[in-house]
Amino acid sequence: MVFSSMLFVFLFLPANLLSQILLTSPRAKNIAMLAFSLVFYSWAGPRYLLLLLAMVLICWQGAILIEDAPDERRKLWLVVTVALCLAILGVFKYLGFLLRNFQALTGIPKVIPNIVLPIGISFYTFQLISYVADVYRGEVEAQRKYWLLLLYASLFHQCIAGPIVRYKDVNEDLTARTVTPAEISAGISRFTIGLAKKAVLANGCAVIADGLLVSDAQALANLPAMGILLGAVAFTLQIYLDFSAYSDMAIGMGLMCGLHYRENFNYPYMSGSVTEFWRRWHISLSSFFRDYVYIPLGGSRCGTGRQLLNLFVVWFLTGMWHGASWNFILWGLYFGVLLAVERFVLGKDGQRWLPQIVRHGGVLILVTFSWIVFKFTDMGLLGTALKGLFGLNHNGFSNASVSLLFKNNIYFLLFACVACTPIGKALRTVLSNLGRRGGVLGILNAAWEVVHPVALLILAAIALVGDSYNPFIYYQF
Repeated sequence: MVFSSMLFVFLFLPANLLSQILLTSPRAKNIAMLAFSLVFYSWAGPRYLLLLLAMVLICWQGAILIEDAPDERRKLWLVVTVALCLAILGVFKYLGFLLRNFQALTGIPKVIPNIVLPIGISFYTFQLISYVADVYRGEVEAQRKYWLLLLYASLFHQCIAGPIVRYKDVNEDLTARTVTPAEISAGISRFTIGLAKKAVLANGCAVIADGLLVSDAQALANLPAMGILLGAVAFTLQIYLDFSAYSDMAIGMGLMCGLHYRENFNYPYMSGSVTEFWRRWHISLSSFFRDYVYIPLGGSRCGTGRQLLNLFVVWFLTGMWHGASWNFILWGLYFGVLLAVERFVLGKDGQRWLPQIVRHGGVLILVTFSWIVFKFTDMGLLGTALKGLFGLNHNGFSNASVSLLFKNNIYFLLFACVACTPIGKALRTVLSNLGRRGGVLGILNAAWEVVHPVALLILAAIALVGDSYNPFIYYQF
């Protein structure tokens, strides 16, 4: 089950919200939320629910042992607990990748097991690790009730594809949360914005990107350079609109239930540097690596050589987190190089002499190129796409079909580009401020607050009719 499905929007979510309204005590609300979350997670098949239950059990017991142990043994329990979590993640996500590479070098083993990646394992593993680490640091108390920790890890709003929610951010909400009419209204608005963003814009960009950046090597080699560029631009728009839509919907559903999740995106394509881009993109992941990997390794407090090592360790792991494939490793190291150049070669003063528009355009070019690397898990196809981008496949610059595709979609793509900027948010703020003056403007603003979620819901429903399977990109991680 995905958020952008008719079943979820018109049955599962209303039933969940109804349970939260009818039940009065926090305990009853939490039990109902846990039941809905476990049903949601096991919808595609219950077998990996046992894995989630086991990992929560490990971290629940590990955190208690850390909190109760004498000082000299606390780090030991931290290492054991985190190692167990990473070992489980490694088996399911990386064992096949390691065996394939070892087989390519040695011919051993003859048969590689087909290990299916449990949905959402990367996200809930990192959430549980952050919880255990925070208990070790004394930032939160260990949760003594297993089922409450299970609720935290399995919350269907964000369990599958983030944002990576830290226990300390929702602990109080879980134990004693209140819901206000203003937050319900804001949550409905945020959810419908995300739903429309996914159903209309992200899925529309996906049609263009998937139609151009195909997995057929011969067709890709014959695709003109403009076709590859158009596909890359469409995928650049798709991946932001898709993932930020999921985060919008998660944050909105949380607000409807009195749960407050942090923002995960802040218009990253408006960035003037790669460093700024990663402060705005997938904030929960980048902050996780900063707080639980980079800073513990020494961060920026050590010499230049050690800082470089720390930086590349983080970006190697960031690439690996996204998938067990060489293209993700290259993608992570690519950003590691860019960030190293910005920090140690250009520096802050080295970028200020460039006009803002030049810096912004440069970041967009570098990021769009990175998404081509991200798109192709097959290294042969990646090489073909990169060669074709520069016309090295004797593929020419354009042809009639690519030009027609561009002309037919130019206004849609322009609208998708606008959706990646804060223009809509700024307009809404202006309208809200005008509405506070009362009178006709106040009536119009109040009407807009009621009408626009309904309009977006209808628009999304129209787009979703007949589209029975449209998973979010980050479901695969």
